[in-house]
Amino acid sequence: MKQIIYLLLSVILFSCGNNKKETVSTLQETPKLSTPVKHISVEGVKAIYEPEIENWQELKTVNSFLKKFEKVSPNEALSNALELRDLVISLKDSVKPEIFDTPPFETRINVLHNEVLRLADLTFIPAITSEEVNLQVDKTIAAFSTVNSKINSILAKKRFEEEINIDFDFIGIDSTQMDSISKKSINLKKLEQDSISKERNAVQRKEFNEISPENQVFLKKE
Repeated sequence: MKQIIYLLLSVILFSCGNNKKETVSTLQETPKLSTPVKHISVEGVKAIYEPEIENWQELKTVNSFLKKFEKVSPNEALSNALELRDLVISLKDSVKPEIFDTPPFETRINVLHNEVLRLADLTFIPAITSEEVNLQVDKTIAAFSTVNSKINSILAKKRFEEEINIDFDFIGIDSTQMDSISKKSINLKKLEQDSISKERNAVQRKEFNEISPENQVFLKKE
């Protein structure tokens, strides 16, 4: 009889010990879920190109709403995740300016959509950690930044082609067709464009690395 009582007491004490550990763990996690964290910044559309998208309200709405996530606690991020998901769905289904109606641009929108869906799914996981939420917030911001980066890239190319509609290879073959001032201006413009392209590619590589591996596959197909 004494042995039975001893066993019962041991089970009760062991159970209480486990409950205490779980309580301590929960208390430690709760402050993290409520603590604001500074995330990566959203890359916006450059000011000189804003007139080109001024009527694309869905893009502007997502851009404005996502800026709230640049410094947010995991709990706040989760509380806004479903609304962000709906806004991105509206953006995905919106009528885009014709210049952005291309497969590469559509791929970036799809990647953003996938990342937002993952963030929204976290709201249904009871035991989610602050680290998991913070990581997905960064991936979501990075995905939207690639959308804006592509907009900047497309519009930069458009403006460059409008300003200088000259075949550089052709000029190189027969440079006597142009005076020295014109050639100098074009060369400077080409150097500037090359510099912009290199800078943009560096930014895109950084953003690319922030995105989920499975979504990187989509972008590599472009």
